[in-house]
Amino acid sequence: MIIKVTCAIIEQYGRVLVTQRSESMSQALLWEFPGGKLEAGETEKSCLIREIQEELNLNITPSRRLTPVVQQYPDKIIELIPYMCEYNGGTIQLLEHRTYHWATQQELPNYDWCPADVPIVEEYLRLLQAEQG
Repeated sequence: MIIKVTCAIIEQYGRVLVTQRSESMSQALLWEFPGGKLEAGETEKSCLIREIQEELNLNITPSRRLTPVVQQYPDKIIELIPYMCEYNGGTIQLLEHRTYHWATQQELPNYDWCPADVPIVEEYLRLLQAEQG
C-alpha cells in the first residue's frame, strides 16, 4: 500500500524553508521539505495546511502542485506530493524536527536530502531557473 504524504516548499524573501529530521525519526538527520501524511477524507491542500500548522506553527497557502514522487523504502512505499506555498505568518516552533534553515536556491543542492525529496528539489530549481529566464 502506498502512503500519501504532502510536503510544502514554503517561500519567503527569495528563500525556502528546509527542515532536518530528528534523531528519533526514520531517515534521521536527513533534510526534507516539511509536511505529513494525508488522512482519510482530507484534501492534499488541507493536509498540508494542517501539518505545517501542527509541526511548525506556521500559516501557509499551498499554490502550485509539483510532480509527485513515488519512493520505495525498506519498510514502506510513499508518494510524496509537493506544493509550492506562500508563507502567511507564524513563528517557527520545532515540534518534530531537529532544526531548520531558510535556504537560498544556490544552497539547496548542498543538503543531505531524504531520497524522496531529491527529485522535488531538482524540479523546483528547474522551475526557478525557467522563471528567471
